[in-house]
Amino acid sequence: MGNVPRAPAIEGWYTLDESRPQLIGSRCRACGTYAFPPREGSCSNPACARSELERVPLSRTGTIWSYTNACYQPPEPYVSPDPFECFAIAAVELETERMIVLGQMAKGIGVECLRVGMRVELILETLFTDTQSEKVIWKWRPVDGGSPLDTGSVQQRRVDT
Repeated sequence: MGNVPRAPAIEGWYTLDESRPQLIGSRCRACGTYAFPPREGSCSNPACARSELERVPLSRTGTIWSYTNACYQPPEPYVSPDPFECFAIAAVELETERMIVLGQMAKGIGVECLRVGMRVELILETLFTDTQSEKVIWKWRPVDGGSPLDTGSVQQRRVDT
């Protein structure tokens, strides 16, 4: 495809910083509730009726809360390899915001490599390339060899599909 510029596959959800990519969320200025993906309008906290939301960078790291193996081909607009390959999805509790964000694991990281409580960080990977740009998506990868923070206090919550 040649030398084409990098572009986000989903506009406004994450930065394209190669060394320190971050998810972009929203935060209510009144109560501090975070949301991802970023939203507009009213706060997502049912106890808060305010609508002053600001866009903020979210934590780059977190811990796996749960994970699963996706062995089905997602429908369009998702672009999957041909032939389709199973991939791991993790529910990650963000380090600072303490909210759960779902995301695909980096290429080559299957469920056999994952553990509840494992530390992960945000990275960027190419989803696909067309004639206009290389579409980049965010994913999770294990940090520090992928060891869990505290394996004794976490119960495994794995769901196989």
